[in-house]
Amino acid sequence: WINGTFDIIHIGHIRLINHAKSLGKVRVGLDTDQRIRSKKGISRPFTTLHDRMEIISSISGVDSVVHFDSDDELVARIIDWQPDVMVIGSDYKRKEIIGAEHIKEIIYYPRSSYSTTGLVNKIIAEQK
Repeated sequence: WINGTFDIIHIGHIRLINHAKSLGKVRVGLDTDQRIRSKKGISRPFTTLHDRMEIISSISGVDSVVHFDSDDELVARIIDWQPDVMVIGSDYKRKEIIGAEHIKEIIYYPRSSYSTTGLVNKIIAEQK
Protein backbone atom coordinates (compact mmCIF):
# COMPACT_ATOMS: atom_id res chain seq x y z
CA TRP A 1 0.00 0.00 0.00
CA ILE A 2 1.15 3.49 -0.90
CA ASN A 3 -0.96 6.60 -0.63
CA GLY A 4 -0.54 10.27 -1.32
CA THR A 5 -1.18 13.18 -3.62
CA PHE A 6 1.11 12.28 -6.56
CA ASP A 7 0.27 15.67 -8.08
CA ILE A 8 3.35 16.12 -10.26
CA ILE A 9 5.11 12.80 -10.75
CA HIS A 10 8.88 12.88 -10.25
CA ILE A 11 11.69 10.33 -9.92
CA GLY A 12 11.21 10.13 -6.14
CA HIS A 13 7.69 8.79 -6.71
CA ILE A 14 8.92 6.25 -9.25
CA ARG A 15 11.65 5.00 -6.91
CA LEU A 16 9.13 4.66 -4.06
CA ILE A 17 6.78 2.66 -6.29
CA ASN A 18 9.60 0.47 -7.61
CA HIS A 19 10.72 -0.29 -4.07
CA ALA A 20 7.17 -1.20 -3.08
CA LYS A 21 6.87 -3.43 -6.17
CA SER A 22 9.97 -5.34 -5.09
CA LEU A 23 7.93 -6.37 -2.03
CA GLY A 24 4.82 -7.59 -3.89
CA LYS A 25 1.60 -6.24 -5.39
CA VAL A 26 1.15 -2.48 -5.19
CA ARG A 27 -2.06 -0.53 -4.67
CA VAL A 28 -1.82 3.24 -4.67
CA GLY A 29 -4.39 5.37 -2.87
CA LEU A 30 -4.78 8.91 -4.18
CA ASP A 31 -6.19 11.91 -2.35
CA THR A 32 -9.15 13.44 -4.19
CA ASP A 33 -8.87 16.96 -5.58
CA GLN A 34 -11.10 18.31 -2.81
CA ARG A 35 -8.98 16.69 -0.10
CA ILE A 36 -5.79 18.14 -1.60
CA ARG A 37 -7.32 21.64 -1.82
CA SER A 38 -8.31 21.45 1.83
CA LYS A 39 -4.76 20.49 2.85
CA LYS A 40 -2.58 22.39 0.36
CA GLY A 41 -4.67 25.35 -0.76
CA ILE A 42 -6.95 26.29 -3.62
CA SER A 43 -4.17 26.32 -6.22
CA ARG A 44 -3.65 22.58 -5.80
CA PRO A 45 -3.79 20.01 -7.21
CA PHE A 46 -2.12 20.90 -10.47
CA THR A 47 -3.28 17.62 -12.00
CA THR A 48 -6.86 16.35 -11.68
CA LEU A 49 -7.71 13.13 -9.87
CA HIS A 50 -8.79 11.52 -13.15
CA ASP A 51 -5.44 12.36 -14.77
CA ARG A 52 -3.44 11.33 -11.70
CA MET A 53 -5.24 7.99 -11.61
CA GLU A 54 -4.46 7.39 -15.28
CA ILE A 55 -0.81 8.41 -14.87
CA ILE A 56 -0.27 6.25 -11.78
CA SER A 57 -2.08 3.30 -13.40
CA SER A 58 0.30 3.49 -16.36
CA ILE A 59 3.39 2.96 -14.17
CA SER A 60 4.48 -0.66 -14.58
CA GLY A 61 4.95 -1.29 -10.85
CA VAL A 62 1.38 -0.35 -9.96
CA ASP A 63 -1.23 -3.10 -9.79
CA SER A 64 -4.24 -0.95 -8.88
CA VAL A 65 -5.25 2.59 -7.96
CA VAL A 66 -8.06 3.83 -5.73
CA HIS A 67 -8.96 7.24 -4.36
CA PHE A 68 -10.20 8.56 -1.02
CA ASP A 69 -11.76 11.80 0.17
CA SER A 70 -11.40 11.51 3.96
CA ASP A 71 -9.40 9.83 6.69
CA ASP A 72 -12.28 7.39 7.22
CA GLU A 73 -12.38 6.53 3.53
CA LEU A 74 -8.59 6.04 3.52
CA VAL A 75 -8.88 3.60 6.42
CA ALA A 76 -11.73 1.79 4.61
CA ARG A 77 -9.56 1.44 1.46
CA ILE A 78 -6.70 0.04 3.55
CA ILE A 79 -9.03 -2.44 5.30
CA ASP A 80 -10.44 -3.46 1.90
CA TRP A 81 -6.96 -4.12 0.43
CA GLN A 82 -5.60 -5.77 3.61
CA PRO A 83 -1.99 -4.91 2.85
CA ASP A 84 0.82 -6.59 4.70
CA VAL A 85 3.08 -3.60 4.07
CA MET A 86 2.76 0.15 3.65
CA VAL A 87 5.67 1.91 2.00
CA ILE A 88 5.91 5.56 2.93
CA GLY A 89 8.54 8.28 2.79
CA SER A 90 10.91 8.47 5.75
CA ASP A 91 9.74 12.03 6.42
CA TYR A 92 6.62 10.46 7.99
CA LYS A 93 8.56 8.65 10.75
CA ARG A 94 7.45 11.14 13.38
CA LYS A 95 3.95 11.75 12.02
CA GLU A 96 0.66 9.98 12.55
CA ILE A 97 0.06 7.46 9.80
CA ILE A 98 -3.63 7.08 9.10
CA GLY A 99 -4.65 3.42 8.98
CA ALA A 100 -1.36 2.13 10.40
CA GLU A 101 -3.22 -0.07 12.89
CA HIS A 102 -4.54 -2.13 9.95
CA ILE A 103 -1.15 -2.83 8.40
CA LYS A 104 1.31 -5.47 9.57
CA GLU A 105 4.48 -3.53 8.69
CA ILE A 106 5.38 0.02 7.72
CA ILE A 107 8.51 0.47 5.65
CA TYR A 108 9.98 3.95 5.55
CA TYR A 109 11.56 4.62 2.19
CA PRO A 110 14.45 7.13 2.32
CA ARG A 111 13.19 10.56 1.31
CA SER A 112 14.87 11.81 -1.84
CA SER A 113 15.80 15.39 -2.62
CA TYR A 114 12.92 15.47 -5.12
CA SER A 115 9.59 16.98 -4.15
CA THR A 116 6.57 18.42 -5.89
CA THR A 117 6.89 21.60 -3.85
CA GLY A 118 10.56 21.88 -4.84
CA LEU A 119 9.68 21.49 -8.52
CA VAL A 120 6.92 24.09 -8.29
CA ASN A 121 9.20 26.56 -6.52
CA LYS A 122 11.86 26.03 -9.17
CA ILE A 123 9.36 26.69 -11.97
CA ILE A 124 8.13 29.84 -10.25
CA ALA A 125 11.67 31.10 -9.68
CA GLU A 126 12.59 30.52 -13.33
CA GLN A 127 9.56 32.52 -14.49
CA LYS A 128 10.75 35.65 -12.64
